[in-house]
Amino acid sequence: MFRGTILARKLTLLASAVVFVLVFSVKIRLHGQEPFYKGKSIRIIVATSAGGGFDTYTRIIARHLSQHLPGNPSVIVENMPGAGYLIGANHIYKVAKPDGLTMGHFQGGLFLEQLLGRPGTEFDALKYEFIGAPVQDNRACAFTKASGITSMEKWMAAKTPVKLGGIGGGAPDDIARMLKAALGLPIQLMSGYKGTTEIRLAAESGELAGGCWTWDSIRATWSKAVESGDAVVVLQILPKPHPELPKVPLAINLAKTEEARQLIKVGIQDMRKAFQETMNDAELLGDTKKTKLDIEPVTVEELERLWGISSNSTLLWYPNLRRF
Repeated sequence: MFRGTILARKLTLLASAVVFVLVFSVKIRLHGQEPFYKGKSIRIIVATSAGGGFDTYTRIIARHLSQHLPGNPSVIVENMPGAGYLIGANHIYKVAKPDGLTMGHFQGGLFLEQLLGRPGTEFDALKYEFIGAPVQDNRACAFTKASGITSMEKWMAAKTPVKLGGIGGGAPDDIARMLKAALGLPIQLMSGYKGTTEIRLAAESGELAGGCWTWDSIRATWSKAVESGDAVVVLQILPKPHPELPKVPLAINLAKTEEARQLIKVGIQDMRKAFQETMNDAELLGDTKKTKLDIEPVTVEELERLWGISSNSTLLWYPNLRRF
């Protein structure tokens, strides 16, 4: 899935809302009226706590989004962490007005939770408008040096389950469950943290050994520890090595069966246009370079195609994940 799946609520509650919104937007321009977003405020809800990768991406994007939207609205960022992105995602769907002014930023894998019937899921992803994603997920597992897990050999040889931080759903939890199911790694998932910031702090205090989320976030927010050797990346969950992690083993290469390998693989128009333009904004790219965040945009068409594939697929591997 993809980091930063950014959504906007439909402009009406009717099932045909998409068509109505697009026609309505065009009418405004043809009649010479003011841009839809002029004099308004856009709120971006980040479904994680402040200081993590999601929050950092969102605040950088928010600084540059307005100049690419007709009417140059103000953009406000609000953190709404909890329940593995569900509190934020449910709020956007159930509470936020469907007026095109509320966006959400959370882990794209959350939509699979809807397919899997996760308790507490109160949204229908098919009724969101996909806007885009700033980067594809490059997932990895990192541990503190003090935990003793400084290589895959040491992880696999651990006498007791290694404590990994989770947030109740999404990337950290999904990766941990997948690795336990596919590779049989000794893992004890400790859920309930509000975000990766809290997971990092818990690891540094010795409460956890580490966690698994995206390399982009690890590099941007845990860079000093990684550079000093106080934190070590021991595994990457990618089809091929990340250029910055050439010597870190791939999870798929450790899978011993084909089943395990398959388990591992597994104003709307204005807003979409503005989001894509923002992804190419020179100042934004400068900001992300300073904070060591990658920008590798995923188009709305690709997101919708992937969601269509996922929502119509039979998830044969789900019983395996459900055990953990």
